[in-house]
Amino acid sequence: MTEFDASRWANAEFAREYRDNAEVYIIERRRLLAILQSFYINFLNDGRHKAMLDLGCGDGILTHEILKIDKSISVILVDGSEDMLTNARERLNAFKNLHYIRASFQDILENELLGRNFDFVVSSFAIHHLTMDEKQSLFNKIYAYLNPAGFFVNIDVVLSPTDALEQWYLSLWREWIEEKKLSLHIQGNYYDAIARRYKDNTDNKPDTLNDQLNALKSVGFKNIDCFYKYGIFAMYGGKK
Repeated sequence: MTEFDASRWANAEFAREYRDNAEVYIIERRRLLAILQSFYINFLNDGRHKAMLDLGCGDGILTHEILKIDKSISVILVDGSEDMLTNARERLNAFKNLHYIRASFQDILENELLGRNFDFVVSSFAIHHLTMDEKQSLFNKIYAYLNPAGFFVNIDVVLSPTDALEQWYLSLWREWIEEKKLSLHIQGNYYDAIARRYKDNTDNKPDTLNDQLNALKSVGFKNIDCFYKYGIFAMYGGKK
């Protein structure tokens, strides 16, 4: 049994609950997706055919946002959850040149499953389930899979550098959830413990933004930066 199989994400009901409530959970999710689209337009949308890898693709929302800009791209979508891959297929059924692989990050690190190189590698709220050593190994793997001048972008939660900042960021998160509940006319207190549940979930192994940027640098990535940050939510990446 893999680490993924032992995690909550292997439970179809847990994965479905996250997918259905992501707009409430994730601070400025729409803005994150818009920034990802802007990144692609500015650095990759040059009229030439592109190949993309979506690691931990979930229901395919990142790929969908890029396909809105460039329908010609070829994409491999990877996720450890068959339920999520089914949802991705449903979301993306109108598009061509898509290939789906059920695999965990552990599988990716230990095997050669992808069979090609990519111009763009993306991931969203998945890599924080790895230890720092595993993140470093994954960044090495991603670098090897990228074509020259290819880009990697990760949207994820990051560990705060101090406890005081962490407590403030979690407060910002709780405030966001309350605002979303009001705007969506959601009743009840189901979402009120999200921040606590995030901290208590042993599947989560976030590391600081600086540690992850330094890991990218040590691998050989260039033009490394944080493209967006709001509390514990961040988008960062680099270029091969």
